[in-house]
Parts: sequence; structure tokens; C-alpha cells
Amino acid sequence: MQYIEAAELLRVDSQGDIGSQLGIHVSHRSLGSLLGHDENLYILRKDVLTKPKLLRDAAKELWPTETHAEGRLAARAVAMVALLVALLSALTGAPGLCAQTEGPEDSSPAANSAEISHVADSASGVDESLGEPPAADPAPSDGWLSSWLRRVAVARALQPHTAAPLVTTHNALVQQFRYDGYVQQDPNGTWTTNAGTGRGVEIIPTTRLEVAFAMPPYLTHQSSVPDGFGDWSLLVKFRAFSAPEGRGAYFVGFVLNAAFPTGNTANSAGHAVWSPAVAFGKGWGNFNIQNTFGGTLPQTGADVLGRTIVLNDVAQYRIKRVVWPMLEANSTFWCSGHNAGKKQVFLTPGIVFGSFPIRGRLRVAVGAGEQIAVTQFHTYNHRYILSLRLPFG
Repeated sequence: MQYIEAAELLRVDSQGDIGSQLGIHVSHRSLGSLLGHDENLYILRKDVLTKPKLLRDAAKELWPTETHAEGRLAARAVAMVALLVALLSALTGAPGLCAQTEGPEDSSPAANSAEISHVADSASGVDESLGEPPAADPAPSDGWLSSWLRRVAVARALQPHTAAPLVTTHNALVQQFRYDGYVQQDPNGTWTTNAGTGRGVEIIPTTRLEVAFAMPPYLTHQSSVPDGFGDWSLLVKFRAFSAPEGRGAYFVGFVLNAAFPTGNTANSAGHAVWSPAVAFGKGWGNFNIQNTFGGTLPQTGADVLGRTIVLNDVAQYRIKRVVWPMLEANSTFWCSGHNAGKKQVFLTPGIVFGSFPIRGRLRVAVGAGEQIAVTQFHTYNHRYILSLRLPFG
């Protein structure tokens, strides 16, 4: 794993310090010093890459005491090859090791950088087609910004690459600006519009944590209910276990959403509400599922709002790299309050397009769908959703 993280760091910043990943502490940064302080890298360059042999034999030579499956050893060897290629390119300025592709050759620096990026992603089990890793900076600079973006790149490389559902919390750490809106039919037949829907800026401060700062939504009503802002909310997501495509493609994490009664009376819950959940996702090729299991716990006013159990299930498929049709099932069960004993279930067919590059690390994706009530009891129906996402970092 340390070789994978080191290769990913060099991919996004050729001047990055990989000592912390490899456990190497040297006073000056050169290819010789790095090779001399890591026995596996030294053997790889001296006895393996310079003497052609079968991969399984090379792997056994590197790790003679391991008796596990050949495939596991081969995967580790590929990761080390990717790291050595990145080291040679970053430290000596030598051209990257180019994969064989159809079409005319491109020997430009940009092409070499892209090839090294592809090798590094393949070594770490990341399928580029399932999510676009950030492009390498043309002139990376030292400082907190570069360090932060490197952490974001590593976090994304260690988890599956899927599209964020329209309703369900995404089973992955995400860094983006998201703005959603919807119009829904109320029980009395009138329509309500929500601009913002509690989405906002989502940041990855560490490789295991995401923090989302929502914008208060603005609601307009066709009925006599006054228009106004809704409640402000904050979401924290923790990645407990995960692996990218090629290494299991799974995600297990914990989510906590907190909503605070900052809106006007007609559009506010009137009480702080805490919503903890467990998130689990799994992928198989182009298909993946995402699930959350949690509930809502009003800090006060539980006799009015009620405590609920909330289940969300998503089935998602990838077509042509950037088209993501999906079907969600969104279920709520009231344990107390005015609706105690009742349940509502929605089916939400939807689709997301993207993400597409805009400039540098900035990308764009759009999505749309409809929530349709399938239970007799429901607090709204026919919610038409539009979603705009601007991933960055």
C-alpha cells in the first residue's frame, strides 16, 4: 500500500515528498538516495527490471518469504514498477514508460505525464473510466494547498469511483460544489419549489474525512404558506474501510448530518435534528450498489417531528464512462410523533451525466430524476429533481 500511495503522490505532484509513505528519511532528494534507502526498490531496479524474467519469479525474488497467491504478489510488483517509473521521471526528467495504444504517438511532456498517471492508477487498482482522477498540476508549488490536494488525490484513489445519487448520501468521500433544486406536489395538490435542497460545498480535509457545508434552501409555495429560507445543515462523513476498482471496489463509512433551526417559521423544522447513518457500497464492473441505514433524532420536539428510521438503496450502472442511469428506493419509518407507525417509500429513477472537464481540476456533472411515492401514505409526491455538481481537487 505504501508504494501505491507514493506513486499517487508523485502523479499529482512530481516534487512531492514520498518519504512519509516509504518510511525513508534522507537529507537530500535524489534517485540514488531513495533507491539506497528502500531495499525493495533497489532490488527491483538492480535485479528485476535489468534482467528479464517471468513476473511470478520476479515477485518471489522480491518477497521470498511470502506464500500467498501469485496474483497478490504480482499486484504489489506492478505498484512498485509504477512508483519506480514515477521516480525516474520526477527525479531525472526521463520520459515516462508509455503504454501501447492505438493511434499516432505523442512524445510531448503532457503525453508522458498522462501515461505515468495511467500506470500509477492501474497499479493502485483505480479504473480511470469510473471516475476522473485529477490531472497533474503543470507547475506544482509547495505549501498547504499542494499538500491538501495531494491528500484529496490519495483519498479518491483508495475508494470506488461512482456517481453521487440524487437523494441518497454518496458512498464515497467527495470534494465538489453541489447545487440541487426540486419541485414537488404537496398532499393538497399544490406545488412547492426548493432551491438549494441543503446542498453546498463538500471538502476532503483528510484522507478519511469529508465535511459538507450546506446552503440554507429557499422554498416557494403555491399555497398560502409563506415563502422563505429553510434550515442550515452540516454533514460529516468518515471513511472506515474502502478499496478501489480492481481491489474489491467497496466502501464502508459513517455519516452524521446536523440540521439547525435557522429558517423562518413556515419553512423550518423548529428544532435541531441529528441524522446518523452507516453507509455501504459495493461495485462489480460497471454496476454498483450504494446503501445507507440511519435515522433522524430531533434534539427537542420529538413528540411533534417524530423519530424515524431511514433506508436508502441505490442500483447504478455506468455507460460509456460518463452516463450513469440509476434507481433509488428511499424509505422512511416513523417510530414516534404524529406519524408514529406510518411509513413512506419512494422509487427514484434518475440519471447523471459526467463528469466533464472544464479547466484544470474543475469538472462538471449534471443529473435529473423523479421521486414517485409507492405507498399509500406519503408527505409529498412527484418530486422532480435537478442536480448540478462541480468537482474540484
